[in-house]
Amino acid sequence: MNQKIVSFQEAASLIPDDAVVSVSSSSGLGCPDAMLKAIGERFEKEQRPKDLTVLSPIAAGDMYGIDGIDHIAREGLLKRIIAGSYPSGPSYMKSPKIWTMIDENRVEAYNVPSGIMFDMHREAAARRAGLFTQVGMGTFADPRLQGCRMNSRTKEDIVRIVTLDGTQWLHFTNIYPKVAVIRGTTADERGNISMEHEGAYLGALDQALAARNSGGIIIAQVKRVCRKYSIPAQRVHIPSTLVDYIVIDPDQKQTTETLYDPAISGEIRSPDVYEASMDLSPETIIARRAATELKAGMTVNLGFGISALVPKVLKERGTSDLVTWAIEQGAVGGSPLTGFAFGCAVNAEAIMPSPYQFTFFQGGGIDTAMLSFMQVGEDGSVNVSRLKAKPHVTAGCGGFVDIVHSVKNIVFCGTFTAGGLKTVIEQGKLTILQEGKAVKFTKDIEHITFSGTEGIRKDQNVTYVTERCVIKLKPEGLTVVEIAPGIDLQKDIIDQSGVPLKADKNLRMMDSGLFTYDEKMENN
Repeated sequence: MNQKIVSFQEAASLIPDDAVVSVSSSSGLGCPDAMLKAIGERFEKEQRPKDLTVLSPIAAGDMYGIDGIDHIAREGLLKRIIAGSYPSGPSYMKSPKIWTMIDENRVEAYNVPSGIMFDMHREAAARRAGLFTQVGMGTFADPRLQGCRMNSRTKEDIVRIVTLDGTQWLHFTNIYPKVAVIRGTTADERGNISMEHEGAYLGALDQALAARNSGGIIIAQVKRVCRKYSIPAQRVHIPSTLVDYIVIDPDQKQTTETLYDPAISGEIRSPDVYEASMDLSPETIIARRAATELKAGMTVNLGFGISALVPKVLKERGTSDLVTWAIEQGAVGGSPLTGFAFGCAVNAEAIMPSPYQFTFFQGGGIDTAMLSFMQVGEDGSVNVSRLKAKPHVTAGCGGFVDIVHSVKNIVFCGTFTAGGLKTVIEQGKLTILQEGKAVKFTKDIEHITFSGTEGIRKDQNVTYVTERCVIKLKPEGLTVVEIAPGIDLQKDIIDQSGVPLKADKNLRMMDSGLFTYDEKMENN
């Protein structure tokens, strides 16, 4: 009998109290969900394992907290969580259990940028002196601000400022996992793992290396098992030397809402499918205007939210091949997906391991980042990671901090106000019927996920695209450079902002073609 293949219950029994457990997953894809469920069920029966510290570079489970990390979000089981992002969902849904625990101070919690978390695994695996990085300087990750802490229960410093040769760095101390819970598609009888049905490789290899070199164990959840040596060597993503136990879930889904689509895992190229035209809404206007910032040949990162609509705009225009998309989960090229499948792409050119995609981002390899915003501060700083009023709709920073660190051009997309905004878009102009209750350009920015001060210092080209205006970050302050037809600069923009806004001396009108169904733009 193969000693590596065990039941979920047996695998759960192998996790000791007080263990550091690294979980490979991402929002909606790649989650070893059945294994996490088994750990939670064991705790319900035995009150063990206790006091786990969980490392989750990208949110474990779907966006709404129905699965994934919520299986082990139990007081007594979970002592501490260090995650790049967390489950999140719309306000009409119940808050994920993990967010409730964080908000009620029932668990120690840190939000560490996803790329940094992968880097930390590699540093721990190689037994180096911890991670030295400038990614996150001036943001909530900076120890002079929150130092990645998410509530008052969280006391320990995991990051500090050090000076080397006159330059300041953030130093993250090594954390050594004793268990890695990873996922693949197929395991052979020796434990070699392939990922032919996975939508992304994520960072399973790095997490397995960190656990192995820390004297820990690796549990791999897969869909199926085949005979030993029958997986071609070039298709083995995790070698048998890094796998101790195999658990099998034949019903394992590709994403939370996808049983299996070979075009997501890059096994085939699906034909282009016609998509209905986008509704004429504030979000459509924003995506259309944001798309005009792109130039042929660019490599562009795409974030969650309104910015995720930009590929649809390009498709409507027949310019889908204008740029190459690069997503933090690892997809390069193709058509990025939204919703539960966000992080995957159909017909990708390549799928990179997520840690190496982040290395590409951190070093400034991409030309432009298309991202969303929840709040913008007086100095142009952006918050996407935390809103205390509605914790269940915020997900932490994910790869946002890594992405904006060195990129040349940043396009932030969002409505000017939120929470009840009503508009009419007709005859090539915009009319505001009712403002949203939430002021998004505010002095009371709750979290700094992008530092406007750092952006100015690095000479980054930063643009904020809204439905009613386009704003640029300049050394002299936030400056309105374009306004929508039908919008009054004073009444609809200046008076609705909680921070000072300047009007550019060459203030222009946004193209009226953006505000029509057929989008006949003058300069397209």
